[in-house]
Amino acid sequence: MSEKIINTPSAENLVASVNAANKGKGLPPVHLWNPPFCGDLDIRIARDGTWFYLGTPIGRPALVKLFSSILKREGDNYFLVTPVEKVGIIVDDAPFVAVDFNQVNGDLHFTTQVGDEMVAGPKNPIRIERDKKTGEPAPYVLVRDGLEALIDRKSFYRLVDIGIHKPLRGQSWFGLNSKMTFFPIIPSKDLEG
Repeated sequence: MSEKIINTPSAENLVASVNAANKGKGLPPVHLWNPPFCGDLDIRIARDGTWFYLGTPIGRPALVKLFSSILKREGDNYFLVTPVEKVGIIVDDAPFVAVDFNQVNGDLHFTTQVGDEMVAGPKNPIRIERDKKTGEPAPYVLVRDGLEALIDRKSFYRLVDIGIHKPLRGQSWFGLNSKMTFFPIIPSKDLEG
């Protein structure tokens, strides 16, 4: 009786598959790819946006950018997807970190640690999660297809400096405007005192 040999996914296989399928034409169409699940790969994205492979930080920014381009979220799980394989990875918080923003004509233009750019608005909303114990806010902006970026602390402080108070659902809220959309951060009354 012969044993069935299963190829284990590797980072090298992923790189080769993506390069062959995409040929440098922008973001790969991962939403169109539904390959079979091939197991988990020892890749982890830390809360600060650092990518690790086999417990070691990936030091090549181009490789991190490539991997980030084939990232897909299904429910609470994250995968790297190519036309021929899908492998699970670990994401500690959000897969991206918004490391900077500019306000252009009143709209908020964000940049992630891998160079993705997005403008906050209806298609890329900002949301705030609060730590249940400490009440500390964790702000996020949607990058694409269910993938969010944690807005880094320095950028969040700058956002708070340009925030406004606006009536919403019968009370005053402090929040941000971009693309003619108001993103509430905290009730105004909670800022007093």
